[in-house]
Amino acid sequence: MAVIELNRQAETKPSKSHGVDLKLEVLVIPVSDVDRAKAFYTRLGWRLDADFTSGDDWRVIQFTPPGSACSVIFGTNVTAAAPGSARGLYLVVSDLEAARQDLLARGVEVSEPFHGAGDVHAGPDEPYLFGSVRVSGADPKRGSYASFAAFSDPDGNGWLFQEVTTRLPGRIAGDGTAFASATDLAATLRRAALAHGEHEARTGGHDENWPDWYAEYIVREQAGQPLPT
Repeated sequence: MAVIELNRQAETKPSKSHGVDLKLEVLVIPVSDVDRAKAFYTRLGWRLDADFTSGDDWRVIQFTPPGSACSVIFGTNVTAAAPGSARGLYLVVSDLEAARQDLLARGVEVSEPFHGAGDVHAGPDEPYLFGSVRVSGADPKRGSYASFAAFSDPDGNGWLFQEVTTRLPGRIAGDGTAFASATDLAATLRRAALAHGEHEARTGGHDENWPDWYAEYIVREQAGQPLPT
């Protein structure tokens, strides 16, 4: 994708002038039936953090997706937005098909994978990051950030899976390599194992220093740096 390639070359450094971290931790989504929404997000397998009520006039429910630092809140008298009006709620996943199959196994309808149409952005489909054209199937090159799938809650609030396997430069704050969950770490190890197998095929022998190769691959992938060969 042209936009991704341009941004890959135009690395920006985060500002160091802020004296306090700004952590996005809550998104409010509008629903019409609180109990129906609670049942849906429970079925997704998300963690229920809170269900607070005060009479019939106020209720707040909070769920957190697995491995996420950001939660969603919905309820009664928590937003003036029209039910179902939230769109473009992105869930970043390291394995798009595994994420799809998990939802399907839970009885949740989710779209087939799709990707953008290159530099064509105007079309008949519901808009997402790459415009209003959804080409069937995952990105043929399996480029990071380029493959999607979509699903909605009962009110029509729109969620998208976006497959991200290698971060663009500057997208990880700090100097350390970290993982939000064991699932993300396992997916990274599988990619490293596949790449290392190709490395051994090229070199024609067993690599006794494979732990060092794995470590370099994982650190470089998360930092958005060129991967070892």
